[in-house]
Amino acid sequence: MPSVTGASSASSAASPARSAADMTRVLVRLAVAGIAGSILIMIVVSLAHDSWMYPPMARSGAAPPWDLRSLHVSAGVATVALWVAVLAGAGGVVAGLLAVQRGARPGVRALLIAAALAVAALTVLPPAGSTDVFDYAAYGRIMALGHSPYLVTPHSLRVAHNAFARSVPFTWEHVVSVYGPLATVEQFLAAKLGGLSAARVVFWLKLWNAIAFGAVAFVADRLLRSDPARRLRAHLLWTINPLLLWDIIAAGHLDVLAAAAGLLGLLALGRQPDGARPGLARVLAAGALIGIAADIKINYALFGLGLAWALRRSPGRLAAAGAAAIATGAPGYLGFGLPAVRALADRRSQVSADTFYRFLSFDPHWRSHVTPVAAVLVVAVALLALRRMPAGAAARPAIRPALALSAAWLFLWPYQFPWYDVMIICLLVFYPASRLDWLVLGRLAAATIATIPGNPPTIIVAGTSHVVILFHNAFVYALVPLALLAAAAGLVALCLSGRWNLRDPGRPPPGTAGEGVAPVPAATA
Repeated sequence: MPSVTGASSASSAASPARSAADMTRVLVRLAVAGIAGSILIMIVVSLAHDSWMYPPMARSGAAPPWDLRSLHVSAGVATVALWVAVLAGAGGVVAGLLAVQRGARPGVRALLIAAALAVAALTVLPPAGSTDVFDYAAYGRIMALGHSPYLVTPHSLRVAHNAFARSVPFTWEHVVSVYGPLATVEQFLAAKLGGLSAARVVFWLKLWNAIAFGAVAFVADRLLRSDPARRLRAHLLWTINPLLLWDIIAAGHLDVLAAAAGLLGLLALGRQPDGARPGLARVLAAGALIGIAADIKINYALFGLGLAWALRRSPGRLAAAGAAAIATGAPGYLGFGLPAVRALADRRSQVSADTFYRFLSFDPHWRSHVTPVAAVLVVAVALLALRRMPAGAAARPAIRPALALSAAWLFLWPYQFPWYDVMIICLLVFYPASRLDWLVLGRLAAATIATIPGNPPTIIVAGTSHVVILFHNAFVYALVPLALLAAAAGLVALCLSGRWNLRDPGRPPPGTAGEGVAPVPAATA
């Protein structure tokens, strides 16, 4: 009898562990299916660019980008397929993070190979999901012709009656460049390499974005390689995240260039355990890189404020970092003169299609108050986050304040698009897992859905299903603003309650079924 009882007890104890391991394997399979399916859909719709995406793109000979002119996909089909891709991709990332939290350790090598193939494919395919990269190409072409994109608008190219003119979007054709001088230089170099072919100019722009994206993935992999759980979490949030691949690589947005430079600047400080001061060379490198980031997109000056917060007790090093940032950021504005400064200062605080401030913009009385209301909220939440966000990544003291400031701006400022979220996700990679992860992924998915198919006039065309248009309008005007409002409220709630649930990615939260379960290797590299 005693032996039977002992066997029964052992069997009962093993049952919950076996169930937890089975659930972990299910989560891994869901992650693989969701992420792989999402990326495949994105590749297919990118291959059919000209049948549903605006503007048209003339062939560039044997050089990329490549597409299948014989593959026809309607705007309605592309829209629904991309909605499915976003939901599947977001679900796959969430399932993967939960699996890692429960002890799964998939092979990193296989993940990196899959990510590299996905990035390569989306880089050599035509841009999809946004027309912004064609605007970049237009600004570069303007400069290559000897004019300033801060004075001359892309409309001048549309009336040039050449091959390039066909690919100039009309959405921003009367708007001068709102990007920093270094972004303009990058666009100029692409225009010189691409010549009269807008397709080739766009390819060079996408290629440099892919290199910057890969640089962040490489640095994260090297710095986190000693901790398998944190390493996997980093790659799920960044490297193999289908939403980032769509918003950054497929669409070709330059935000990743600024994110890479800014993150490298914060990491250049090195590790400072127990409050040790960084060396002067590291401080200068950090300031210079963040100056470059802000010279591409000015909102990355928030990384500079994060750096300043980390160095606030060392006035000399703070001054050195500031001088280095000015040394790399100021020459571009001096070179382009007052028009570049004016373009920066006159940049309108518009209300984008996916913001929860949209209800204010419908009323003329409130429209003029959106910006000041948002500014007050951003400052208030930034101060709250600086005080209440847990001291994660303590050995890298600039990460936490940069994350707090970026989160306040991204969650509360009215003019936002999903590709802006690279600013916060590149920082989350080096911050411990917490409930902030879910808020960021939720708002990224919601904002991405609101911008699909990537060019609003595309969807309102003859033959598009009224049901698709109905869902599109419901997402843009109702559901997504509510989701973003919930995310902003969630950030404030976390700050006030302190219930961040901060933990190492591989340690399940107390009281969950996965607590105490041994790691489950889901795959081998």
